Amino acid sequence: MKSSLHVSCLQIPITWNNAKINRQYIENQIATLTNTDIVVLPETFTTGFAVENLLAETMQGETIQWMIYISKKYKIAIIGSLFITQEKKTYNRMLFSSPDGSVQHYDKWHLFGLGNEGKLLTKGTSLPIFSYLGWKIKPLICYDLRFPVTTRNTQNYDIIVCIANWPKPRIDAWNTLLKARAIENLCYVIGVNRTGTDGYNNVYNGNSNTYDPTGKALLETSNSQSIQNVILEKSSIALTRSKFPFLEDRDTFSLK
Repeated sequence: MKSSLHVSCLQIPITWNNAKINRQYIENQIATLTNTDIVVLPETFTTGFAVENLLAETMQGETIQWMIYISKKYKIAIIGSLFITQEKKTYNRMLFSSPDGSVQHYDKWHLFGLGNEGKLLTKGTSLPIFSYLGWKIKPLICYDLRFPVTTRNTQNYDIIVCIANWPKPRIDAWNTLLKARAIENLCYVIGVNRTGTDGYNNVYNGNSNTYDPTGKALLETSNSQSIQNVILEKSSIALTRSKFPFLEDRDTFSLK
């Protein structure tokens, strides 16, 4: 187990529906990093949120193989989502690629009806926790952030990682919800959003940030392309939960 986790958040523009260009751009950014355990990419990092111009891959496709290769080459884990087709169904799937060649995944639970995601993709069926270096990571994809019930910390996780294509007009909600999820779940929250303009002319202004278990921002919010590096401490989680044992009073419930 690592007591300190080094995370690099890539707040980047995404070239519309061009996986090859996006992969090369991301690899160039990763090559500049040092002393990093995990690299976090935005939602649908190979295509942008192109649900109506869908270019999906498979679990044996080029991007999966690329993630495994990059993880091994740079000895880092990589988190990001892309459209994956499996057994004739297509998902917005978050992938967690580790240096040992293993890949964990989570399929987006809350599909974004306003953007027709619910009509064109299939909802996930499970709410997994990723494990890495002794840390437990709760994955969220963009719209999931609005729903506290499925995010409630009933599994003693350490970090929420939320990746997004969250547009500029609703960025205040993004900032507020990231902070709220940290406070209510007494955990770190990492939110990584894209920049630039997509194929539907939606504008994205980043505002990626990391919050500690008290809701304190650990990074200075940026509106432009940037790489943000942050160190998470296990001891901070334990200290906060010991001082403020609010999770002991949480409600019990079941999901349907």
